[in-house]
Amino acid sequence: LVLPALWTVLAIALIVVVYSALPVDPPWNHILVFAMFVGWLVFAAWPFAQWWFTLYVLTTERLITRSGILARKGLEIPLENINDVKFSQTIIERLLRSGDLLIESAGEQGQSRFSDIPEPEEFQSLLYRVREERSLELQRGPVGTEAPVPETTDPTERLLRLADLRERGVITDEEYEEKRRKLLDEI
Repeated sequence: LVLPALWTVLAIALIVVVYSALPVDPPWNHILVFAMFVGWLVFAAWPFAQWWFTLYVLTTERLITRSGILARKGLEIPLENINDVKFSQTIIERLLRSGDLLIESAGEQGQSRFSDIPEPEEFQSLLYRVREERSLELQRGPVGTEAPVPETTDPTERLLRLADLRERGVITDEEYEEKRRKLLDEI
């Protein structure tokens, strides 16, 4: 939005100059202002409207984008199909905390570029985190259908499995500490 803002400031400055500083006859100053208004519509208002009507949505199952003002278009990429996510930022984009994402996915889409994303590095991390949580969820299956884990008698192995459950978020830290104490008491 920096360029549309600069075009807006420039258009306002030129209108002030045309009406106050230039000795131009009334029909010509109206023509100049109209030309500047058309330029402002093309270079400032239209890019702003495109930005305003573009949505990026990350759900637990897919990445969705919708864009367009009069005609709309959209793209949905299932998280399982995403192979790689790259981000890039120029120096100015870094100062403005925005950038571009390049998402490589399996299937027809191949590569999809998402431009001017706020906080692209954080979005990349969030996308990977949601994708990983989704794959763990798919591995576990629906709630209540987990396969029973055979109980082992080796306390070290049981402690390792307990730590793994805590890391995956299956049990809380409090539950982990309680069960760990019980296991250590058994040893």
